[in-house]
Amino acid sequence: MEWKLFADLAELAGEKRVAVDAGPGDTVGEALEALLATRPALEERVLDGSGELEDHVNLLRNGSNVFTQEDGLETELEEGDELALFPPVSGGSDRR
Repeated sequence: MEWKLFADLAELAGEKRVAVDAGPGDTVGEALEALLATRPALEERVLDGSGELEDHVNLLRNGSNVFTQEDGLETELEEGDELALFPPVSGGSDRR
C-alpha cells in the first residue's frame, strides 16, 4: 500500500509517496500506524496528545474522506486503494 503525502507532511516524511506494509483486509488505521512507524517525524504533526488523528489533518481513501464518507480508521482496505494524508489548504477543517 502506498500513501500520498502533501504539503509539510511530505517535507517531514522526506518524500511525497511512502510505501507501507499494509494491504487488502487491513484497516486504514493499520496503514496509518505502518506509515508512522516508518516516518516517525510525522507523528507529532498528525496525532494529538492522546494519539488520535488531529482534526485538521485530512485522510482520504480513493478521494473520499474516511471520517465523513466511510468507517474512519476502521475502514477496510481493498486491492488498488489509494491513501492520502494532507493538512488543510486554508483555515480549519471539520472532518467529522
